This record gives sequence, structure tokens and C-alpha cells, in this order.
Amino acid sequence: MFCKSKSNMEEKDQKTHWADQIADELIAENDKEEYTVASGITPSGVVHIGNFRETITTDLVAKALIHKGKKVRFIYSWDNYDVFRKVPSNMPKQEELTKWLRHQIVDIPDPYGEQESYARHNEVAVEKYLPIVGIIPEFINQSKKYRNCDYAEQIKEAMQATNEIKEIMNKYRKEDLAKEWYPTSIFCEKCNTDLTKITNYDGEYGITYSCKCGHTDTFDIRKKGIIKLLWRVDWPMRWAYEKVDFEPSGKEHSSAGGSNTTAEQIVRKVWNHEPPKHIMYEFLSIKGMGGKMSSSKGNTINLEEMLSVYSPELVRYIFAMRLPKKSFDISFEGMDVFRAYGEFQQLERIYFGKEECSEEDLPLKKRFYELSSIKIPKELPSQVDFRYLTSMLQIFQMDEEKVKEKFDVDEVYLDGMIARAKYWLENYAEEQFKFTVQDSVSEDAKKELTDNQKSALKEFTQKLSSQSEQELIPMFKEVSDNNGIAPKDFFQAAYTVLINKKFGPQLSGFILTIGFDKVKELFLQV
Repeated sequence: MFCKSKSNMEEKDQKTHWADQIADELIAENDKEEYTVASGITPSGVVHIGNFRETITTDLVAKALIHKGKKVRFIYSWDNYDVFRKVPSNMPKQEELTKWLRHQIVDIPDPYGEQESYARHNEVAVEKYLPIVGIIPEFINQSKKYRNCDYAEQIKEAMQATNEIKEIMNKYRKEDLAKEWYPTSIFCEKCNTDLTKITNYDGEYGITYSCKCGHTDTFDIRKKGIIKLLWRVDWPMRWAYEKVDFEPSGKEHSSAGGSNTTAEQIVRKVWNHEPPKHIMYEFLSIKGMGGKMSSSKGNTINLEEMLSVYSPELVRYIFAMRLPKKSFDISFEGMDVFRAYGEFQQLERIYFGKEECSEEDLPLKKRFYELSSIKIPKELPSQVDFRYLTSMLQIFQMDEEKVKEKFDVDEVYLDGMIARAKYWLENYAEEQFKFTVQDSVSEDAKKELTDNQKSALKEFTQKLSSQSEQELIPMFKEVSDNNGIAPKDFFQAAYTVLINKKFGPQLSGFILTIGFDKVKELFLQV
């Protein structure tokens, strides 16, 4: 699917899949019956395929642990109690959404009018499609946890350790945090924004705050869930609260002095808990768009869109085959899509012993397939060449029933492949992969052909009777030689007449699919 790179070669040089390596390390460090792995996101915009990299990285480690006989609790946090800081450019009703800046995401109305909130709209899209790729985590609604005051004790402990937390964070800042800084934010009960300031803390559960709107209040953090730990403190708090054993994070969080660095120190200092095992995953970008995906910029695709072109197993494979620390492009360009399907189908054949592979490479390739599968089938599944399928759909003018008659494979599988092929043709196919079989040869097309090309086409028509695909191939050269043209000139003439282009699908198979009668009819018109 993607251009070959050093990162792919590094993955291929490994003898053990990286997820299995992490699982082995977790067990070696603390062998127990059940492990907790975690992922999550702030649903402040479209949860894109770059965010999905964290989720599937976590899932692959979870499956590696299960493979080793361990129980796994996979938690996924919706950080929907976070503040709304910026309106993504790809969201509707921009002006209306702007009015909700500095409010909790969970309280913002859905601009699409479909869900109970803006946050929920972005969450539903993920919860619907994750199971399709075999990922079924336990979702945790953080707004409910905070509003239920579930974290009251942890918030008290963080407030009491304010100076220690400041000391840790100041080590990685150019300017020290202000003296009046606290590791929490408060949402004003009058205006519902976080434009507040703590004016007094009693050392236990009582906090007094003032808001820019003029409202002031004193409240008990055990009784009012209007207070939230800041991100760099909230993250380590939840590691301790949920007893997380593994959680990956992106490049920004994982950089030296980033939130992962401070979180590891804070969780030890404040909650006396060891941080989870961590790996960094790199950014993704969309081929041809440039730059990493960003929900706020709107240059994203989500899991739903990727599944519109790629099968669920292929989506998993695209991530499973790469080291998380290596970046790559998601591509919908024709040759990349065709190559991706071809690679995965080859992997299937290797797994089921239908294609040879070196003994040295076989274990890792089989592991790639196991981790890519939603459920490992008992025998080699149906396979249809994606590129050939796009050609068939165009030959039969998107008539699915006529296309289905040409394949003897599992119907459910074929329906899915047809749907993805049609979607790709309608939304992503480059001009070179699109065509229409002509009803008649235009005068302009005829003018493009030389007399020798026309003569070769007519001779080919005279020889065409009931040949197989293998028998057609030498005929191309024979009629080309007989008429003093190169085979490439014959191909160009044939495509010009058949689809009004100078290139097209493999000609021998194309002619058989169109049918000899139709080919003769068009060739004789020159």
C-alpha cells in the first residue's frame, strides 16, 4: 500500500512482533492474571485515523497478552469533561460553536442535531466502527466520573501536593508556574466556563473560587463535581485510579519533558504508583495532503472513511505491520490500494500454506495475519483481486448482479468488496483507472489511429474466434508484426477503440470479459 521505506525493513528484520515483545516485558516485570491497558481521546473534533493508531496499538498489545493466556481489561476514556478550546474548521455552524468556547465539551449542542451533545456526536462515530475492526473496549465517560465526584479523594491529594507538582512541572518549563497556580480548573456554576480562579483552599475538601463573570462560591469537592484536574495531573491520577499497566501516547506527549515525562513523576510522587509501560507512536498523514492530521485543522479522515475502501482485516494489517514509532502515509491512490490488497491476500495464502515463504520469515508473517484477523478462519477465505474488480464494475457499468455472476466466491465477502470498490471508484480513483466501454467509435478516435493500426485491429478481428487468454497474448504480437507496428502501438489502438483511452486494464482478460462479439463490433468500425 505504501512506498517501501527503512521502517518497513526494520519491521521485517524482527523475529517477534513488537506487540508480543511488549506483552513479554509486561509479564516479566509483573506476572499476574489480569492486565489493564488504556487509550482515550478528547472528542473535541473528528476522532481521526491518527487517533485510531493509539487505539489499535493498545488493542494489539491486549491481544498479545490474551494470546499468552492473560486476562485483559481494555479501557477507553472519553475525556469529554475537557474544555472546548478551538472550533475545528470542518464543523458546521462555526459561529454558533464559537459561542461555546471555554465550556465543557459534553455540554455543547451537537451542530448536526443528531446526538445529545457535540461530544457525543464525535464519540458515536468511534463506538460504531471500532467493533467492525475487532476492537471492543470498556468506554469510560469522564464527565460522569467527575460530576459524580468519583475523583474527590484524588483531587484532594493533588491539591495538597500542589507545591510538589509545581516543582516537577517547573523543571520542564522556561518560566515557573505562578504562585497562585493549582493543578485544577473549575467550571463556574453561573456561566459554565473555566474562566475561574481559586481564591482559597482549606487544605481538605473546601475550595473558594471567583469567575470573570463576577460569580464567587465556596464548595465541597465531594458534593459538587465542577472541578477537574488539569491534563498533566489528570492523566497520572487515572493511571493510579484504574491501575493501568500499559498505555501508548503520541509523539507530542512522549517527547522529553512532555506530559508523559511529568505524569510518570507525578504518579509516583502524589499517588505512590508506578507508571504504566509506555511506547510512543508516530503521527500519520494523508498521502498528497501533507502534514500530520489534526482535528482542529479539519484535514482528517476517520475510521469510517478508511473502512469505505479497506476491509477491516486490511485496516488492522496496515497498522500491525508497522512499528508504532514509524510514521507513514494513509493512501487512497490506486496503486497503493491495489498493492495493499495484494500484500494482504498474499499473507493469507502464506498463512494457510497456499504460497511458499522462507522458514525464517514464516513465524512473523503468520503472526501478522493473526493480529490482523478479526477472527481467524479455519481455511483460506475467498479472495478477489481489487483492481480486477474495479475493472469489472466499470465494464458492466456498475451493475453489481452482472459482476457477481463472474465470481464464484463467498457472497458476503464479495458484497463487501464490491461496495468498497465502488466507493473507491466514485470518490478516489484517478483518471488513469477510470473508463467506460464505448458503444461506438467516435470520429476523433478514428483519426488518432494510423492506417497500420487500423489494419492490425481488423486482422485481429478476423483471427478472433474462441481463443483463451493465454492464446490471445501471442496474437497481439503476431498482428503487430504483420502490420509493421510495435505491440505497444497495437495496445494503444485497442484501448482507443474500446474505451477511448491510450491505456487500460490488461488487454487479454479485458477482451474476454467484454466479449468477442463486442470487441469485433468496435474494431470493425475503424
